[in-house]
Parts: sequence; structure tokens; C-alpha cells
Amino acid sequence: MDTKYAKETRCFKVSRVFPTDVNNHDTLFGGKLMSYIDDIASISASKLCRVTAVTASTDSVDFLYPIRPTDSVSLESFVTWTGKSSMEVFVKVIREDLRSGERRIAATSFLTFVALDENNRPIPIPQVLPETEEEWKLFETAEHRAVMRRRRREESKKFADFLVTRYPWE
Repeated sequence: MDTKYAKETRCFKVSRVFPTDVNNHDTLFGGKLMSYIDDIASISASKLCRVTAVTASTDSVDFLYPIRPTDSVSLESFVTWTGKSSMEVFVKVIREDLRSGERRIAATSFLTFVALDENNRPIPIPQVLPETEEEWKLFETAEHRAVMRRRRREESKKFADFLVTRYPWE
């Protein structure tokens, strides 16, 4: 299987925060940001494998600082680690105060995608190669996150088996 550099999967998105994008706290809706995150992460995943890549999980979204209407929101994503058919994508969210120019990391997120063939079956993907210090840090710590992800998935499956599927009105 071939390899690709992490930079080949890197994507960027910059948006202005409009009044219709904010909640009653006058900050960007978390769901709106999560939509941006999934969107850009899916592009990074597709750039690695050049086939359909589907979201297997949103492993984490950590909201660190609020994003306000006076800010722009910039997202940067890239593939940090690859398994056989799955990949981890990291998304960094930067808020920039458009008046002062101050920037902060507003959120971080890890998502897992799986590459699928035309029959929706998982297929092998290229391995990703880190180059920068940031890419190496994420690459070196990815195996631990993968182990935690597998554990959480197993716990979720057990929990789902406990839940009922009947509606309250039935």
C-alpha cells in the first residue's frame, strides 16, 4: 500500500460568525461548529484515500473558548493516523477577533473515518506520514486514542443492547 504525507490531506475553512449562527449566549452554536468539523474532516479523509470515506465516529469535540459574532472561525484538518481501512482525522478550530486580531484555539476534535469500496465494504488505505512537530505529536499519541476508541465502542455496544426500542406510546 502506498503512503501519503499528512500535508496532502490538509484542509482549511474560514467563516464569519453571523447573528443567525449564534445561540442565546451570543456564541456560535455548538451544532453549527460540529457540522463544520465533520464537513472538513470528511474532505481530509477523502483526500487520503480518494474513495468514499464515511464518519465512523466523532471521538471528541472539546469546546475550549467561545466564538462570538465579532470573530471569524478557522478550521484546519488533516489525517493524523491510519489503520487498515480506518483513519483518524484531527480538526483544529481557531477563533480570531476581527477587531484586535487576537487568535485562540477555540476547539479541537478527533474523528474516525472508514474508506469504502463501491459495495460499501471497508478497503485498505494509504498510510499517512507525519512531517511537522505538530503532525508527529498527533501521530505518536494516536495509538493510545485508538485503544480508547475501541474500548468506548465496545462499551457503547453493550449499553445499546440494554436499551429498549419500543416507543413510549406503544
